Amino acid sequence: MNTGLWILFIVLGVLLGAVAGFFGARAYMKKYFRDNPPINTDMMRAMMVQMGQKPSEKKLHQMMSAMKAQQAKAEKENKK
Repeated sequence: MNTGLWILFIVLGVLLGAVAGFFGARAYMKKYFRDNPPINTDMMRAMMVQMGQKPSEKKLHQMMSAMKAQQAKAEKENKK
């Protein structure tokens, strides 16, 4: 075979691998962050204490619900 053809196959293989790897990693990270949100109630409680607020369970629940609703809205907009 021609050397130029081999080089073309290698370049195409590298490019296809990079594109597939990018989209695979992107899908994996989206699923990971959807299943394991980066912030939880303990972190929220610590932030509120640092800001000088007294965190009640009701307030924590409201904030977490608002964050989840915002995340769902963002996902819905991204699917459009």
